[in-house]
Amino acid sequence: MSWIETIDYDRAKGKLKSLYKRVKGPGNNVDNVLKIHSLRPHTLEGHMVLYKAVLHHSGNILPKWYLEALGCYVSHLNNCSYCLDHHFAGLQRLLNDTEKSERFLEAMKNESLNSFFDAKFSSGATYAKKLTLNIQNIIESDFNALKKSGFAEGEILEINQVVSYFNYVNRSVIGLGASTKGDILGLSPNQNDDPDNWGHS
Repeated sequence: MSWIETIDYDRAKGKLKSLYKRVKGPGNNVDNVLKIHSLRPHTLEGHMVLYKAVLHHSGNILPKWYLEALGCYVSHLNNCSYCLDHHFAGLQRLLNDTEKSERFLEAMKNESLNSFFDAKFSSGATYAKKLTLNIQNIIESDFNALKKSGFAEGEILEINQVVSYFNYVNRSVIGLGASTKGDILGLSPNQNDDPDNWGHS
């Protein structure tokens, strides 16, 4: 469900149908975050290339759960319940630890992620918050603080791209009124070794 007109899997044709076949989950389910692109399939294609690259690619070094956690945090900061619901479900699956997942959620909501993350990962969350809510004041020392905490520059790029992606998708979802009605929470394209495999499971 969303404010914008969407085309369901069964009604899709041509380019849109071929893209839906690549992103569908069980029962031909296509999440609303993807269906909001259905009037312009080329934007769905761009979205999925970016999403797969920043969050589900074997070239990333940082733990997938940490990148997912940063996505949850950015979505929380942006009040995007759609993305938070989806990606917290994904984080729970990755952690496979109910108590740890709940501790993360509580720490995130209480702005006390330094009680959940170690010092290094906490610095990534600090950067994520500033890049999301105070971007005009980002300066070189923010980047250098990440290096000082122990992140390599390629890892900083991973953090930057995940944070930037979630700011993009949060605004897409909120701006077009997408809801989770009809979605299956927590599905993701998990074939990290194949960037062209977008199948959701």
